[in-house]
Amino acid sequence: MAKLYFYYASMNAGKSTILLQSSFNYRERGMHTMLFTAAIDDRYETGTITSRIGLSAPATPFDRTTDIRAAAEATHAITPLACVLVDEAQFLTRAQVLQLAQLCDEVDIPVLAYGLRTDFRGELFEGSAHLLALADTLTEIKAICACGRKATMNLRVDAAGQGVRDGVQTEIGGNDRYVALCRRHYMEQSRVR
Repeated sequence: MAKLYFYYASMNAGKSTILLQSSFNYRERGMHTMLFTAAIDDRYETGTITSRIGLSAPATPFDRTTDIRAAAEATHAITPLACVLVDEAQFLTRAQVLQLAQLCDEVDIPVLAYGLRTDFRGELFEGSAHLLALADTLTEIKAICACGRKATMNLRVDAAGQGVRDGVQTEIGGNDRYVALCRRHYMEQSRVR
């Protein structure tokens, strides 16, 4: 039986790199994969998963209205899929996480989802919350805080590098807007009380 996997971490932990390596491993053995990435992530080319170390691959962009199960099943009918991989899984809706679970349970295609667990306020994203609830396997990918401890939090910073407490949940950015920190330093720098 296929399983739903959720690999989560703070920013800069290598989630996209690991996803691309997993897809490569399947393809190297002659198996087909289907990659999805959030259309909202405009840091690189839309419809491309790009890692910070320079790896990239084309992917199907999804937004809140995308029926991921239907898209994967349509591809699977033409070219049998060995695996579906989802980058930026925190941006999935509850309905899309259910679609991923159905791909595993009803179509027997394993799904590997990679994303952030929490936002800059320390609150769960919708997709992450439902993946944490429904995934068969949960795996935390380790990132490192500047102090050397495991980074589990994402601090949003302003142009001066100061922690930001308020704002919309989703603001796309990289190292210029976010810093991965351990909880202790996150609490200190975000002034969360």
